[in-house]
Amino acid sequence: MEDYIAKVGVAEEELQFVPDEDNIIPILDDEWFKDDMVGLFNAFLKRSFGKENFEQNLAFVEESLGRDMRNYFLRDFYTDHVRRYKKRPIYWLFSSPKGSFNVLIYMHRYTPDTLNRIFNNYLAEYREKLKMHSEQLNHVIEKGEGREQTQAAKELDKIKTVMLELQEYERDILYPLATERIAIDLDDGVLVNYNKFGEAIKQVAGLNDKKTKKKVKGFDWIDGSTIR
Repeated sequence: MEDYIAKVGVAEEELQFVPDEDNIIPILDDEWFKDDMVGLFNAFLKRSFGKENFEQNLAFVEESLGRDMRNYFLRDFYTDHVRRYKKRPIYWLFSSPKGSFNVLIYMHRYTPDTLNRIFNNYLAEYREKLKMHSEQLNHVIEKGEGREQTQAAKELDKIKTVMLELQEYERDILYPLATERIAIDLDDGVLVNYNKFGEAIKQVAGLNDKKTKKKVKGFDWIDGSTIR
């Protein structure tokens, strides 16, 4: 943050909008974190065009997209970004196999500590929050009535499925990579660097599918063992 403030040449209190502090922005089914993607987008609209115009501007954007902002960020944003950058995205989406956990980073701010931060500050914390919410739902099932109990039971079943997915993503994919403290070289380009993260990162045809990965491993100017 200090580097950014120095470059833009204004006092921190004068900044209208600043980059995310840790370069990790969660994209989840609800606002589980203070730096949630939808929350940041809404803050951008308010600061850029005024709080008094927020509802009108948000409605315009959602009407143009054909869906609400959370659904757009969950379902379409990354596909749109990858298409715009011709399958060489500058924003990278670390995502569990079924997409229950997603965080976005900017590749130019990636460091060898980024995966550790994703693991400790987001994935582990998200699992803990889901666990606490499950306890609340169990209380509703035990003490509630009728429709309230039915809805709580359905939501609890969904959370159990998500928790299993997150546990497997953590154990088999993200944690092992985080311990390696993977470094990237921006001069190697997106194609090489994106393929260093195996199944931890969003799968994109023509970028890190099996055929493309084999091609990248064959580049004679890189260490092919770093491609996963």
